[in-house]
Amino acid sequence: MGHTIGFGHTSRVTPASRNRALGGAALAAALFAVLAFLVTRDRAPLDAFDVEGRQLEDWADDHAVLVDGLRVIEAAFGTVGMTVLTIVLAGVLLLRRHRRAALLVVVVMTVTSIATTVLKRFLGRDRPDWQDTLGLHSNFSFPSGHASSTAAFAALLVMLLVLFVRRASLRRLGIAVVVAWWLLVCLDRVLLGRHFPTDVIGGSLLALAVFLLALAFIDPRPRSTAARVEPLPEVYASEKRLAVILNPIKVEDVGQFRSLVSAMAAESGWSEPTWQYTTVEDPGTGMAERAAVSGADLVMVCGGDGTVREVCAELAGTGIPVGIIPAGTGNLLARNLGVPLYIRSAIDVALNGQDRAIDMVEVGGDGIEDTHFMVMAGMGFDAAIMEGVNEDIKKRIGWVAYVVSGLRSLMFPAVKVEIQIDDEEPTLHRARTVVVGNVGFLQAGMPLLPDATLDDGILDVVIIHPRQFLSWITVAMRVLRKSPVVDETLDRRTGSRVRIKASADTPRQLDGDSIGEGRELWMECIHGRLLVRVPR
Repeated sequence: MGHTIGFGHTSRVTPASRNRALGGAALAAALFAVLAFLVTRDRAPLDAFDVEGRQLEDWADDHAVLVDGLRVIEAAFGTVGMTVLTIVLAGVLLLRRHRRAALLVVVVMTVTSIATTVLKRFLGRDRPDWQDTLGLHSNFSFPSGHASSTAAFAALLVMLLVLFVRRASLRRLGIAVVVAWWLLVCLDRVLLGRHFPTDVIGGSLLALAVFLLALAFIDPRPRSTAARVEPLPEVYASEKRLAVILNPIKVEDVGQFRSLVSAMAAESGWSEPTWQYTTVEDPGTGMAERAAVSGADLVMVCGGDGTVREVCAELAGTGIPVGIIPAGTGNLLARNLGVPLYIRSAIDVALNGQDRAIDMVEVGGDGIEDTHFMVMAGMGFDAAIMEGVNEDIKKRIGWVAYVVSGLRSLMFPAVKVEIQIDDEEPTLHRARTVVVGNVGFLQAGMPLLPDATLDDGILDVVIIHPRQFLSWITVAMRVLRKSPVVDETLDRRTGSRVRIKASADTPRQLDGDSIGEGRELWMECIHGRLLVRVPR
């Protein structure tokens, strides 16, 4: 799950968290001031340390290829490069509606740049006399502008990784890459002789002070619905009883998650939640039944698409809304409903969002019990991907495991399939995969079924048959362009009932979970069967 950054459960900066950030900023600023005092105005306590920079520059001079690479780094992450990166990062955050995070990025990078320029002129430390002669720098040296800008940007990236990347392994990898990048740029300044070692230390301390000071006043987390809009009118008296169904292996810290939900529920006027955990034997059906019988006014489910499917199927038709907290790898239902993947925002939507009636799909087939799905079902290549995913790899690298499995399964053999839509005559096709969807978009926003919606009472069918390996590229381009053209390579159908019969045993999947091989699937869309919480 997404980590908090340590300043409370509410959607505003608390006094305690502000004091921590201000304390960190004051410490970084004090260290910077001490360092600035020691290295400027002909003071020499750190001269011996700074002279080590000359030895490093001499060593780099003996490696021409290294020097060429260092010059590329210098140019790439200078003022122009960092300005471009800042604009791109702020733009992406704005597009994803993280306005306060975007504001923090702009404020930190702008203030760091201005402070670096002003302090350089005020302190007036000369550059090392051994710097690389190509592109000789003649302005002042302390603090390093490259170091301050990259340190500020690195601090912002680490903050965003902690906030928004839920998988610990990917988060740790991202932080390691960011820190390595910052260190590389700092080392570049010393190896080229542009700066003394204390210059890059000073620049990094200055950036940290600015970042923490800004963080004390600008909360980058998405603002809660409860904080920005009036409550929705209740159509009936409710005790606001909340039940939470949690797949415990999908969150890193169950205690932290429980504390967060309880605090946000209390803030939004809900009762203290009751808690139930899914198991391997019961992935959510029994828990959902108990929540309904107990009279819950809202059931919050935290898990992957499989857990969400089981809970939704049990609560369909009860009139009890389901709040989805996406914590899996795909989270396709949440993505198509617009539910944020950031845990705190998803909880906020569940507690304070509005109800939407969406369709469910009844499904059956040979060798499986009749059941339901919320997202999509498939036979062929897509199901082979699900079958081929290594669970250990999936736990470590998340959705990348599906890419690995997909590359292995690209040339899954074509099979003959008979497809019947509603009461029409069956049609024969050759296909590598057939997908029947209740939603339109896959991960990364890929519009496999661009016309599919969750509440239209209609199922969308796509039949894919690339004849050669390279034909997958054509298929991908047509999907991304949302091309309306249909042919034998990519065909589309719609209807409220769909039956698929394959000529041979074929892998099958429901909502990303493999259900084994078989020759038949039948599906019927049940219009408006389930209430779910969605953003207002």
